[in-house]
Amino acid sequence: MNSTSTYKSHPMVDLVVSIVIPSFILMKLSAENYLGPVGGLIAALAFPLGWGVFELIKYRKFNFIALLGLLSVLLTGGIGLFELDNKWLAIKEAAIPAVIGIAVLVSTFTPYPLVRALLFNPDVMDVEKIKQRLAEHNSTGVFEKRLMKASYLVVCSFTFSAIMNYILAKWLVTSPAGTPEFNEQLGQLTLYSYPMIALPSMLMLLGIFYYLWITIRDLTGLKLEEVMAAKK
Repeated sequence: MNSTSTYKSHPMVDLVVSIVIPSFILMKLSAENYLGPVGGLIAALAFPLGWGVFELIKYRKFNFIALLGLLSVLLTGGIGLFELDNKWLAIKEAAIPAVIGIAVLVSTFTPYPLVRALLFNPDVMDVEKIKQRLAEHNSTGVFEKRLMKASYLVVCSFTFSAIMNYILAKWLVTSPAGTPEFNEQLGQLTLYSYPMIALPSMLMLLGIFYYLWITIRDLTGLKLEEVMAAKK
């Protein structure tokens, strides 16, 4: 079986490997009598980094978001290991979603807006059927305008993430890098960022997807089961 042909997401594994285990190591095992600040940081970062590299090698499919995630882990490790000023951590936390938001915004001025890759793509929806029905109803122009609006809403969701990431990092991580206290605060940041940032951002994206679905339903008359892409 070719592992590159099918990609299956593992949300619970992603959560445990990227959030739970690193947070536990940073908060509980970074003291001098355990792994120490450097050893704890390396051990914690090894889990999301190793999982990301494993998926990249296994499925051999370029994923811009996943690549930024790996870059984020490496930058966090660099800040901790080289004991840089922790203001760079806050900047890094804000920069990742900001880069995605800027990329989505810039793409709206090109023939290939990224919102199509995020929401309106053949893996999620039966794009060809939708396009055909839009053409039959002379609604293609209206749909494109609403798709552009969805793009701006996606930009707003990543802007929210960038601002909240910066605020949370500045609020939680106050100790110098290279200390057990820094690792513990970094663990708290990793743990809190999921319910305080990731979940609200996910809900925003689900809301945008719902808006797009309502638009398609109103303009084409298609039902949800007719819109969704058939499982391969």
